[in-house]
Amino acid sequence: MGKNEYLCDCNVIHPKVVEQVLKNMPSSTTFEHLAKFYKLLGDSTRVRILFALDQEEMCVCDLANVLHMTKSSVSHQLALLRENRIVKMRKSGKEVYYTLDDDHVVKTFEVGLLHISHKD
Repeated sequence: MGKNEYLCDCNVIHPKVVEQVLKNMPSSTTFEHLAKFYKLLGDSTRVRILFALDQEEMCVCDLANVLHMTKSSVSHQLALLRENRIVKMRKSGKEVYYTLDDDHVVKTFEVGLLHISHKD
C-alpha cells in the first residue's frame, strides 16, 4: 500500500461534521494541559512510580527501594507528578505517603497498561 491510499481523494467538506467538531473543540490551553499530562506519563521512571502507587500507597523510602533509586531521585519525580495533580500526598507524623491523585488518573494508567498488554 502506498502512502496516498490513506488520503481522501476528494475535496468535499461535510459542514455539519466540521461545525459539530468545532463547537466541541476545547481551548488551546486545554490541549496544552492534556499534552503536558501525557508528556509526564511519557517517562518510564514516572510510569514505574505510577505502577507502584496503583498497587499500594507508599512513602518515598519504599518507592526508592522498589525502584532501586535514590530517595532524592524519587522525590524529584514525585514533585513533578504532584505539581500536575497526578499523585497526591498525605502526612502521617514524619512520614509522607503518596497515592494516585484520583480515579481519572487510576483509570488512565490502567487502561494504558491494558492497551499495551493487549495481543491481537
